[in-house]
Amino acid sequence: MTDLKKKNDRKGFLALTPLIVFLVVYLVSSLIVGDFYKIPISAAFLVASIYAILITEGHSFEERINIFSKGAAQPNILLMIWIFILAGTFASTSEALGSITSVVNMTKMILPGKLIYAGLFLAACIISISIGTSVGTIAALIPMAPQFGNDTAFIAAIIVGGAFFGDNLSFISDTTIAATRTQGVSMKDKFKVNYKIVGPAALLVLGLYVFLGWTETFNAASGNVEWIKLIPYTLVLVMAFTGVNVIPTLTVGLLANAVIGTITGDLIWSGWMESIGSGIASISELIIITLLAGGLMELIRHGGGIDLLIRKMTHKINGKRGAESSIAGLVCLANLCTANNTIAIITAGDIAKKITERFELDPRKTASILDTFSCLVQGFIPYGAQLLMAAGLTGISPVEIIGYLYYPFTMGIFAILSILFRYPRSTR
Repeated sequence: MTDLKKKNDRKGFLALTPLIVFLVVYLVSSLIVGDFYKIPISAAFLVASIYAILITEGHSFEERINIFSKGAAQPNILLMIWIFILAGTFASTSEALGSITSVVNMTKMILPGKLIYAGLFLAACIISISIGTSVGTIAALIPMAPQFGNDTAFIAAIIVGGAFFGDNLSFISDTTIAATRTQGVSMKDKFKVNYKIVGPAALLVLGLYVFLGWTETFNAASGNVEWIKLIPYTLVLVMAFTGVNVIPTLTVGLLANAVIGTITGDLIWSGWMESIGSGIASISELIIITLLAGGLMELIRHGGGIDLLIRKMTHKINGKRGAESSIAGLVCLANLCTANNTIAIITAGDIAKKITERFELDPRKTASILDTFSCLVQGFIPYGAQLLMAAGLTGISPVEIIGYLYYPFTMGIFAILSILFRYPRSTR
């Protein structure tokens, strides 16, 4: 029995080595060139996938390809890609229509003077939960930062923090999509658990910004708000919050952009089609990465690598707190290595699901942990897309912004407390 166990462990470790290859290719190469965006994650996944196919034992080359293809073509993976496409096209057509500009102008219009910091944080929260992307929110609001005077890094951090709030909770966020699909739960159920964890953190930070901005009286002038262009966002939010499936929800939003664009004359048929193409192109690498990650994880699972990893990560775990902590640690490690919270969730999702089933955890809580802790790490790595964009648009260092990121830090504390105190309690 001992010899068999050693043999299985050796086989499992060999199956896990593609992950090591991925980390070496991506992380080490990025450190060597000094830029985490010089080395595409898709290229690192491709190298690791080729290696995984070559080292898989007991199968012909054609059988190994079939195993990989089976993993990439899982219904869950393909459905996730379908949702990514719709989310990308909705965001792109919304931008082409001018809806994002109207949302920004509306939030600027309602910002009160003494509550300028709190209002800006709230605006970032509203926009990010509406459009489902932290990067998009930062791109829309960060150019406003110099208009508020004071410390640009501080203002940028307010916007970045609010952007992460929506990225974590939005029904059309790719992190939410990845977390819910990998754990087999609905977005609505995940939201109910997730907001109980991060909601108090957001309220606490909002209160802090009220206090800090109480002596401020400056208010940025708002542009024109075209209320008709807010209809697509309103439809998407209403349908999502009422539990309508995300695919018809995004489809309605996409069609609404076409109708509103035709009425206003700002998005004719050719422009709508062009923006759809741009939206698909914008998430093309994410689609490729998702397919490669699905195939790679299937080869690792087939070789016993996932079972070995679960055994090693959980052999000293005696309860649900330890199991949830291991999931949090796993997604944090994945995010540190990939600098992409969505890819980190996809990478850790299958293993997290196995741990959830073994320790009878609430999958809604697991999805929340994956999403929340990935966003936490993404907010503290200077080579993450969000901080790089914020720094690039303001001309300051990402490290300067990190020191003022009150929301991600507070969110992390509440997420850890939710594990320690087993909150919220499962009602399943």
